[in-house]
Amino acid sequence: MKQRNLLKKLFISLILTTPIMSNAENIFFHEFKTTHNVVPFDRIQITDYEEAVDAGIEQANKEIAAIVNQRSMPTYRNTIIALENVGELLNRTLNTFFPILSADGDDAMNEISIRIAPKLSKFETDMTLNERLWDRIKYVYDHRDKLNLDTEDAMLLTRTYKSFTRSGANLEGEAREQYRKLSAELSELTLKFEQNTTKATAAYQLWLKKEDLTGLPESSIEAAALAAKENGKEGEYMFTLQAPTYMAFMKYSDRRDLREKLYKDYNSRCTSGEFDNTPLIKRITEVRLEIAKLLGYKTYAEYSLEETMAENPTNVYNLLNQLRDSYKPAWKKELKELNNFVKELEGKKIDLQAWDYSYYSNKLKNAKYAFNDEELRPYFELNHVIDGVFGLATKLYGLHFTENQNISVYHPEVKSFDVTDNDGNFVGVLYTDFFPRATKRGGAWMTEFRPEKIVDGVSQRPHVTLTMNFTKPTETKPSLLTFYEVETFIHEFGHGLHSLLAQTKYGSLSGTNVFRDFVEVPSQFNENFLTQKEFLDSFAKHYITGDSIPQELIDKVVTASQFGAAYSCLRQLSFGYLDMAYHSITAPIDDTHKFEIDAIKDVQLFPVVDGCYTAPQFGHIFSGGYAAGYYGYKWAEVIEADAFQYFKDNGIFNPEIAKSWKDNVLSRGGTETPMTLYKRFRGQEPTVEALLIRDGIKKAKK
Repeated sequence: MKQRNLLKKLFISLILTTPIMSNAENIFFHEFKTTHNVVPFDRIQITDYEEAVDAGIEQANKEIAAIVNQRSMPTYRNTIIALENVGELLNRTLNTFFPILSADGDDAMNEISIRIAPKLSKFETDMTLNERLWDRIKYVYDHRDKLNLDTEDAMLLTRTYKSFTRSGANLEGEAREQYRKLSAELSELTLKFEQNTTKATAAYQLWLKKEDLTGLPESSIEAAALAAKENGKEGEYMFTLQAPTYMAFMKYSDRRDLREKLYKDYNSRCTSGEFDNTPLIKRITEVRLEIAKLLGYKTYAEYSLEETMAENPTNVYNLLNQLRDSYKPAWKKELKELNNFVKELEGKKIDLQAWDYSYYSNKLKNAKYAFNDEELRPYFELNHVIDGVFGLATKLYGLHFTENQNISVYHPEVKSFDVTDNDGNFVGVLYTDFFPRATKRGGAWMTEFRPEKIVDGVSQRPHVTLTMNFTKPTETKPSLLTFYEVETFIHEFGHGLHSLLAQTKYGSLSGTNVFRDFVEVPSQFNENFLTQKEFLDSFAKHYITGDSIPQELIDKVVTASQFGAAYSCLRQLSFGYLDMAYHSITAPIDDTHKFEIDAIKDVQLFPVVDGCYTAPQFGHIFSGGYAAGYYGYKWAEVIEADAFQYFKDNGIFNPEIAKSWKDNVLSRGGTETPMTLYKRFRGQEPTVEALLIRDGIKKAKK
């Protein structure tokens, strides 16, 4: 999942105040005088952030005052463009602070985030509730038909107007103050939710002996031994709830009792104790409902979906229900096959539980296709994968990546690359950050230290970062990735390309600043290449012998790509239904556990486990900007499957189609509606057909 729209997101996500300090040497007070104007991490003091935020808010308020105090009539240039350019110092600071908070946020950074959150919330609320500023924006919008604006300017005007109306600009009297209070409270709640999840994950340790490790691959055992050694207990084995550790354990451990324990520990995080998110869930959804009602909507989902491709809850449920009805019969067949396999394997019937699926489905997959993910690891050495993923952008879009060791980075494991095109023109800077650490939140994401936009007639090229939590090197092996980790990398790289290839006038419309249910299209589109032999052949080489991945293994990967498609889809739908349920409430929730059971009962895959549920760790919707938007992954999947089918029909590296994809989709950001951009590329609207065929749910027409 990616981080984007950084300032906007964290205006809604954070929290108190400190006096403005006076440090004339504060690194953020002026544009960075560095190569490509990148962030000089080696010169930043932690006190710089808070000081720069305070100064940035003060500067931005003066800039807003200058807009509203001018005597001239409101125009597009003196109001809309002027507002677009407000807050250079503040944006420069926050575009650095928040990515680092997620990727390398220690206690001091977290404390700063708590102190600055209410300031940011107050700043945005003060701006959107500034009646004189709103009057100017409304005047320009009401006279838009006489302005002769081009498409991008018209979109900026529309998005500016709607962002204000959706943030309470039309409210009056007591309603304005109520909105202000609710917004401040929501920022505090969402920040606390994210911090609880991160801390609960980081605090967990499962210590095992050698005899407990049966079934685990050597890579997992070495990683656990290294983790134990780093924690001062050499000779033991430490397992955590970080994704690489957890997923490998659930897939390979022969110890059903330990799989059950780890599953329950993972899925009961933040359900009680010091990091309990349950009361936060109740209040977050209640506050969102109050805000929605205040703005004239029946539910938060109605409010949230207004500015999306889906437009309303009915269309979301139509998609979810269509996919549920298409995939549920296939899941029944998958489950029957799995049950029969397990009975034959174990010599008895086993009542399959949630902690059994990864383990037994992996064995069934191996039996059917005679390979497992561990066979692939030697061919997915990280440096080879980097070459392959970057090489995909070279072949499709003519991009080239050159490591620049002279650029300062925020952690020794981070690398930076200059990105150029075939003509040698500078495209942007890409940072990569691959491995877990205690100061990094879980998951994977893309964000920007600087967005693309036009400044004084010149394109300001973006600085993009990709942050993951991959299998670390051990004392005897380099970083060898699973297929899923490679898929995650190429996914986030798709987000990165959306930003790097941007060619727009305004930062707020650039790159990934698109409708939320379209933002995953470029990233999920990229994943399709991993089942294409021509792409795998380009980089998948054995890390010791240098041999290319064998053809028979590629064939198995491709053949196995449809394995478990129904399970994967229904699991994803369960998240979408849960999200929609929480944000379609019309009254506060009493029992969150019962609420979750009811919300996903139509797509429940295994028996409910007491004490285990999704919501307390569901950062996407409670702290990550996807409230009433998680369905967007499936919405985007329909679109990207349709797009890739167009590539497949004409050659996956077809230069004309790749150029059209780049020019009509990747480079245009949010300058037009997503469907307009897509139809310009494809010539028609997408249908669900390509997705059903790709997943083996429906046969292709001959």
